[in-house]
Amino acid sequence: MKDMVISSVQNPRVKAVVTMQQKSAERRRTGLFVVEGRRELEHCVEAGMDVKEVFVCEEMDGWNDEMRGLMVTEVTRAVYEKMAYRGGTEGVIAVVKSEERRLDELKLRENPLIVVVEHVEKPGNLGAILRSADAAGADAMVVCDPLTDIWNPNLIRSSIGAVFTVPCVACGSEECIRFLKAHGIQILTAQLQDSELYYDVDMKGGTAIVMGTEATGLTEAWRQAADAHIRIPMLGRLDSLNVSVSAAILLYEAVRQRGGTRRG
Repeated sequence: MKDMVISSVQNPRVKAVVTMQQKSAERRRTGLFVVEGRRELEHCVEAGMDVKEVFVCEEMDGWNDEMRGLMVTEVTRAVYEKMAYRGGTEGVIAVVKSEERRLDELKLRENPLIVVVEHVEKPGNLGAILRSADAAGADAMVVCDPLTDIWNPNLIRSSIGAVFTVPCVACGSEECIRFLKAHGIQILTAQLQDSELYYDVDMKGGTAIVMGTEATGLTEAWRQAADAHIRIPMLGRLDSLNVSVSAAILLYEAVRQRGGTRRG
């Protein structure tokens, strides 16, 4: 239902949204985060997230049927532009309660496919990896020793809502390694040293594809825990790909080996 029209950028509710957009400490303190855009909100609602409030700018045609039953507040264009983290988000901003997922809560299918990233800092890279994980039908993404929170507005934006469609867990590397070993999931680390070509490795069984940053790679714990080290052939002058591109290549190799489908 609709509440009221907010026309002042000094409104406390407007200021609260702006602070949540800008500061991870505020997101942690409140246990809330912000979602912008119709598509992102649709995935959020479908995932069963607790949407606390939606702000819409009707001048920007912000209203849609996904908001029925939610607490909706109308704002003017000036107020919306103050609240929005980016342009072109269709006049829709929602405040949502965050969920801290744990490894033991993951619902894994037979022969699961999991993507693991360690120390990846850029939200845009994490969001792009989530999009690939969703497209490849991966069971989960695990962010080890994260340098950004998974409810960062840039991550949500770059994932186009995949943060709501792919279960995403943040934890330490040692905890993740123990979990994978306990569930019989092979660990494939993407690295140049002592590695074999990725398409020569069997990914049809339960598999975790593990990647680090381009600058520092993976920590020794992952190298030691790996069942195999894999690499993507580099035929040019450069020796690395963006981590999100590498993730897409490796995830789709697993899809290819499994018969071209992960859904159903």
